[in-house]
Formats: sequence, structure tokens, C-alpha cells
Amino acid sequence: MSVSYDNIIFESTDNIGVIKFNRPKVLNAINSELLSEFENVLEMIAVDQDIKVLILTGEGEKAFVAGADIGAMKNFIPLEAKKFSQNGQKVFSLLETLPIPVIACVNGYALGGGTEIAMACDFIYASENAKFGQPEITMSLIPGFGGTQRLSRLVGQSRALELCLTGELIPAKEALTIGLVNRVFPHDQLWEETIKTAKSMAQKGRIAIRAIKTIIRNGIDRDIEVGCVMESDGFALCFSGNDAKEGINAFLEKRKPDFKDRL
Repeated sequence: MSVSYDNIIFESTDNIGVIKFNRPKVLNAINSELLSEFENVLEMIAVDQDIKVLILTGEGEKAFVAGADIGAMKNFIPLEAKKFSQNGQKVFSLLETLPIPVIACVNGYALGGGTEIAMACDFIYASENAKFGQPEITMSLIPGFGGTQRLSRLVGQSRALELCLTGELIPAKEALTIGLVNRVFPHDQLWEETIKTAKSMAQKGRIAIRAIKTIIRNGIDRDIEVGCVMESDGFALCFSGNDAKEGINAFLEKRKPDFKDRL
């Protein structure tokens, strides 16, 4: 399936959805129209039972998303700025809470809003050419799409403060070192490696995938005892359908499981 928009490209095949940010002339910069299209596609994916994994990437060779569209913001009054920030936060929260795994395939610059989109994904695979950062401070601005909050949770408070207060851009290998990025690949291998991981996850049972994502996401900021209760509940829920039985039987019979993805 392929759906055409003005600012993004959406395709899906073999249970894998792909969203490409498609404004290469402005390095895929975020404006209100892109956010609206992005939200529309995410809402569609959230209820699509065929899509089991989502990949985000950027069209063109230079950028994943190089931040917000500065030209579109230059005449903002404070209320317009707040609305733009809140809208971006809402859409990125929708991305973060999708019940399926989401991989950011960062093929180039991921700056400002680009880093913020990537951080709302479940994990990040990056080209060795990629760069990350929150450079808003260089324009006497701050991150507006959740960057101050997600960055500090991923890399720690002091490193997040340093990146946000200096506006420093860091290469993919440094992003890997500080825990922002999961893996870094040569540029010409990035897509192949991302698809390989996506295909592996798409073969897993949807119920267990959803339980893992929900419990890790919701349990990270809670007391460990509460998190373990959530885990026990999720573990038990897996046994309410046939997929766990199928998985166990397939393991014992040394064959590939045939998951139906239903409770």
C-alpha cells in the first residue's frame, strides 16, 4: 500500500510501514502541514492490524529531518509559537505511544525537531554520516517538541543540559557513545540493516510485542515493584490467546511458529 501526501511518503509491505519525510529541498524541515500529514498517517497506522513495525526516514541523501522550518516561524507571536509547540508534542506523543515498534532510520542531519522525532521512536539506527543536536539556543530559542524532556531521560541530565545550552552538533558515533543512538552503520548499509531488524520484529507475535513496549514505556518512571506487577499482568495476558501456545509448541517441535496475532 502506498499513500501520497505533499510532505511525506507512506508505504507498507510485508507488515512493515515506512514513512519518509519528503521536503528534501529544505532538508525535510517540519512545518504545520507536515505535522498534520504525519498525524493523519500515525492515526491510520494505530488501527491498522496489518502493520507490525514502522520505520521513519528522510527523503534525499542529506537529512532525516533538519529541524523546524525556520522561515515558517519567523513571524510567530507567542500564542502561535505555543500552538506549534503543543501540536508537535501531541503528534510526537502519538508516535511514541503507537502499539508497534518504531525505528528511526537516521540517514543524515537530525537536528532540533529531527532529534526530537527520533527520540520519540523506540530506537535509533543511524548512518555514520548522521548528526544530532538541539541547536535552538543559537537562535535564542529552546526545544519545543519534547526535546528537553526526552533527551534528559535518554542521556542524563548533565549531557542533555550541555547539548541544549551549547547547541553542539554531535556525530553519530558520539551519539552512540552517550546512549542516544542504538547502532551506527556505513551509510550504504543503513537501510539494509534497518529493514533486517524490522523484518525480524514483524515475524514476532503482535500481542507480546505490544506488551513489551507498553510495559517498558510505562514502567520506566515507576517504582520497580509496580513495574514488575505490570510485567506479571502482561506475561499472563500473553497466555489468553493462542500465540503463546503456538510459540511454545513451535519451540518444542523445532519449527517456525505461525502467529495469528489475536487474543
